[in-house]
Amino acid sequence: MPDLKGQTISDFGEQWTAFRDNPGYYGSADLLADLFGPLLTLDDVKGARVADIGSGTGRIVNMLLDAGADRVVAVEPSAAFDVLKANTTANADRIEYLQVPGDQLPPDLGLDYVVSMGVLHHIPVPEPVVRAAFAALRPGGRCIVWLYGVEGNETYLSIAIPLRKLTVRMPHRMLVALSHLLELALTAYIGLCRILPLPMRSYMRSVLAKFPRSVRRLTIYDQLNPAYAKYYTRAEAEALLSDAGFADVQLYHRHGYSWTVSGTRPAASPGQSATENIKGGH
Repeated sequence: MPDLKGQTISDFGEQWTAFRDNPGYYGSADLLADLFGPLLTLDDVKGARVADIGSGTGRIVNMLLDAGADRVVAVEPSAAFDVLKANTTANADRIEYLQVPGDQLPPDLGLDYVVSMGVLHHIPVPEPVVRAAFAALRPGGRCIVWLYGVEGNETYLSIAIPLRKLTVRMPHRMLVALSHLLELALTAYIGLCRILPLPMRSYMRSVLAKFPRSVRRLTIYDQLNPAYAKYYTRAEAEALLSDAGFADVQLYHRHGYSWTVSGTRPAASPGQSATENIKGGH
């Protein structure tokens, strides 16, 4: 069986080394608010201690700090770690950098939030990462993740899944060229969504239309490049957090095509250790 975890880390190292910039709305706190939806506000982040699992180029790290987070633990295992540090230099005194996989986030950090935006769906076995997030939170702390969804995404998946069987094998430069071509079609589709009720209309008009064309090309590349990508049903998205021991699990069907999921680490029962409080005791 291929090492999908290692290959995916390698894929993103190459991707984020090539696509280093986070311009405009793509790198804004406004987009972070859109990702959180009604589950968390930017005001909630002010003064908080947060870990970001899968920090890539530092986009989410900077969003969190722009929103007023006090400190951010930035976790990035890939070769893009140097890009992450370069893109967050202005805020380096408020960041702890860890070049490790998410399942090696240290426990007992007493964090207010652990976030992972668009990362867990690229990890073949995400459960250890979610358990690490649980252990790093204070009692009452929350984990918020954003995942690719199945519901509302069926038309797109009927095209993307067969195409990915080819594109995951393409060399970087060939995939970049293909992304340039497909971006022309995407831009035309965004235009049609302004007048027609097409699939994913809300996402096209509210998010992708605000991205510069360079970021639209990156978005296409990001969909077609990683060796592993999972699209979660509502039940799977909820179970990802609830099975790790999180309580009060809430879901937001973002723009009708993806899932933002939030769960709270409960206080340990009297005489029960924090580790034992995780379902299954591991």
